Amino acid sequence: MIKSIKTIMRQDREPYHIPRRVQDVIPIQCVWPDGIFKVGIKFSKTYRFTDINYKVASREDKETMFLAYSELLNGLDSAATTKLTICNRRQSQADFEQSVLMAMRGDSLDKYRKEYNQMLLDKATGANGIIQEKLVTVTVYKRDIEDARAYFTRIGADLTARFAALGSKCVELDTADRLRILHDFYRAGDEGSFHFDMADMARKGHDFKDYICPDGIEKHSDYLKLGDRYCRVLFLKDYANYIQDEIVADLTDLNRNMMLSIDILSVPTDEAVREVENRLLGVETNITNWQRRQNQNNNFSAIVPYDMELQRKESKEFLADLTTRDQRMMQAVLTIVITADSKRQLDSDTERIRTLSGHSQLAVLRYQQLDGLNTVLPIGTRKINAFRTLTTESLAVFMPFKVQEIMDRGGIYFGENAISHNLIMCNKANLLNQSSFRLGVPGSGKSFGVKEEIAFLILNTDDDILIADPEGEYAPLIEAMDGLGSVVRVAAGGKDRLNAMYMVDGYGENNPIVVKSQFIMSLVERIDPNGVGAKQKSIIDRCTGDLYEEAEQNGTVPTLATLREKLMEQPENMAKEIALALELFTTPANLPAQGWTAPPAGHRPHPGQTAPTPANQDGPGAPAPPTV
Repeated sequence: MIKSIKTIMRQDREPYHIPRRVQDVIPIQCVWPDGIFKVGIKFSKTYRFTDINYKVASREDKETMFLAYSELLNGLDSAATTKLTICNRRQSQADFEQSVLMAMRGDSLDKYRKEYNQMLLDKATGANGIIQEKLVTVTVYKRDIEDARAYFTRIGADLTARFAALGSKCVELDTADRLRILHDFYRAGDEGSFHFDMADMARKGHDFKDYICPDGIEKHSDYLKLGDRYCRVLFLKDYANYIQDEIVADLTDLNRNMMLSIDILSVPTDEAVREVENRLLGVETNITNWQRRQNQNNNFSAIVPYDMELQRKESKEFLADLTTRDQRMMQAVLTIVITADSKRQLDSDTERIRTLSGHSQLAVLRYQQLDGLNTVLPIGTRKINAFRTLTTESLAVFMPFKVQEIMDRGGIYFGENAISHNLIMCNKANLLNQSSFRLGVPGSGKSFGVKEEIAFLILNTDDDILIADPEGEYAPLIEAMDGLGSVVRVAAGGKDRLNAMYMVDGYGENNPIVVKSQFIMSLVERIDPNGVGAKQKSIIDRCTGDLYEEAEQNGTVPTLATLREKLMEQPENMAKEIALALELFTTPANLPAQGWTAPPAGHRPHPGQTAPTPANQDGPGAPAPPTV
């Protein structure tokens, strides 16, 4: 046996003690607040990494992700055992209501909030309802906790960087998080009752296993009974010659509480090359001895048997992978545990899992169910030694990534994930950039999705919302919100008008009049197709400054109408030409002369308020042209 593998297996060997209580079957001896567990003579720590959109990526992107994941496997420490775990758990009703549903506010809009929540509940009923967590647990032998803590600090930074290259985020778990994972598995259906406080536990003299262990464990030859639930552990007995990269996604696609783990032992390259060379030498010796026997029987034309030739070919390819293709030798064992409410359902799910495995043979552990359970859980132990020798590429085929789930607390419903069939709840406040585009073919639901987002923001936040609606299709939505918004119809001959000359407090960074003058120049340039030259700009700048100076003295608010009057007073003919260009937008025959009212700052406008900017009481405001 390879020396490094023999050393790790000797460290994993523990004397067997007959369990006297349920807590004794959990192979954790001690815990520390930073998430380090002591299992046997080793220390373990778990990290959670997020999923990436591997299944929906193009072939080129899949190849890039595959190579990056292979680099991650190549970087695993050969002195430690690494366990990749995919945990499926059903989201509890309490967690769903707290993180997804909209809270009531006791106002007249609660009827809409109830309707929105009912829609989400209906969608969730038909959805998968399974939350998938992906974990990596590192177990290493160290002399004491300080050495282990320093090691996990270094290995945690390395894992974070390597997962970041894949587009995944890796974070370490503390003791409460790790115990919660075990509690949710041992006590499925009672997830909301978990509470762990290490200081309170030490003060009361409690054992941490009391917070996570099931009510009872019944051991049978091919299954276990944890409390009222049944579970069964299987392991990958035979590996097919050709395996699809979706095998892990297929095995974990079952709508059940389950876990799948891959224990990985990385062999140092020098030991791996030496081992393969010795095996190749043995194959060549067997072939030479066979040919010598054939020659002794005067059978000089005998052909080497196929099995011997195949062994020699595969050994040479394996050696080439290690020496020239940057591959490493890995020892791996795959275990999976499934749970069910009844023995009949457990048998049915077992057959389904074995069918999904394809040509790879999944076998049920016999009289080793408890050891298999401790192996598959993200504790850090390994009690099953059904290893298979693989290269880095062969192990990377068991790709743990599937599709990224978006389930943000306080998020907005954006549809259903086409791969996992779970709800997409996105809270754009958590994003670096909250801007978004809605793209799709006609009839795909773009407008409906935007209206739904607007309704959610109105009902669940205090955000100010401004809608530019040329088609007028959003007005009924705002009018239905019981006075929380106002509809401003800006059109030729309409009663609502915009004042292009109005300035709020803090307008412009330095000189607000200069900034407003530049805006008026660009406005006139858009109105007059002949453009605005240097002379016209000088006239507009002069009139704008004089107009605001007079307005400050008189206490009035200037408008485009007063600007036109100021232009008419100028001696230059160009000023009168500019005034003539503004005439259509300042003195239309059907524009009513009425005053303006401004809503108070920081308050959502009501339907009785026409626009968020005031106009001059001495003259009408100017309707904004469609091009501005």
